[in-house]
Amino acid sequence: MDSISDFDRHDPEAVIEQLQSAYASMAPRVRQAARYLLDNPNEIGVSSMRQIAQVANVPPNTLVRMAKALGFDGYEELRAPFREAIKRGGDSIPDRARSLQDVSRSGRQGELFGQLAEAAFDNIETVFAQTSVSDLRSAARKIVKAHITYVLGMGSCYSAMQGFFYVGRMAIPNLVFTPQQASLPLDDLARIGPKDVLFAATYQPYRRETVEATIEAKARGATVISMTDSRASPIAARADLLLLVPTRTPQFFPSTLAMVAMLENLLAFIVSETDADAVSSIEEFDKKRRSAGVYWPGAE
Repeated sequence: MDSISDFDRHDPEAVIEQLQSAYASMAPRVRQAARYLLDNPNEIGVSSMRQIAQVANVPPNTLVRMAKALGFDGYEELRAPFREAIKRGGDSIPDRARSLQDVSRSGRQGELFGQLAEAAFDNIETVFAQTSVSDLRSAARKIVKAHITYVLGMGSCYSAMQGFFYVGRMAIPNLVFTPQQASLPLDDLARIGPKDVLFAATYQPYRRETVEATIEAKARGATVISMTDSRASPIAARADLLLLVPTRTPQFFPSTLAMVAMLENLLAFIVSETDADAVSSIEEFDKKRRSAGVYWPGAE
């Protein structure tokens, strides 16, 4: 196992990543505690050691052993970066909205505009700098080869994932968007199985329906591709493949710009992994639209 000096003890994502790496080599009881934390990383900063031990069904000392196995002096040292992250990001959505109004009252809109631009560029740059080609190619292959790929987006993720589905279905026929009208994601996933893929997206504050859908898909043996904002996300621990997208912004709600950039990259990789039938499908799709007069004449 790597020593504590090999990762950043102040970074919650690095701690979770180290916990994932060390999981297989842990003793069975310690592994039971580690599994609970990997499945519920958001509980680390808000629940006490005794509370987590109780729900994980292990003695409190097991959490101390787990922390020491990672190189920490004790569980509270392991917990500290998660508590700090909560303090740094503790402003609620209404609090951030009020901050934006304060900017207007103080006449600092120009400063705000610069901060918005900086955050947008940083988020998109991070996607291109930190996403590996192998992960994108692997995700594309899994989506293309699946019997059915369920595309899941709730709340503000809905439009981005629906856009991915809308464009992707031009090339491949196995995409199903969820939730369908007047249904829950779990309803649409009633027949998901080992030959299928669930491609799900959520970011903080994480949608319960999306988390529950990844649990269900994993339990039924499906492949789970998760797109989220952190390795500590509740849909990250169950992912067979994880795509990370930053959502930082001075805006009152998390930014989806990086998510859209990731989806556009993935669509390009999907087409690159298909055969001539996909090109024929795209061509047929385009011809039908043009013959139906969908596009405004003379606009090309």
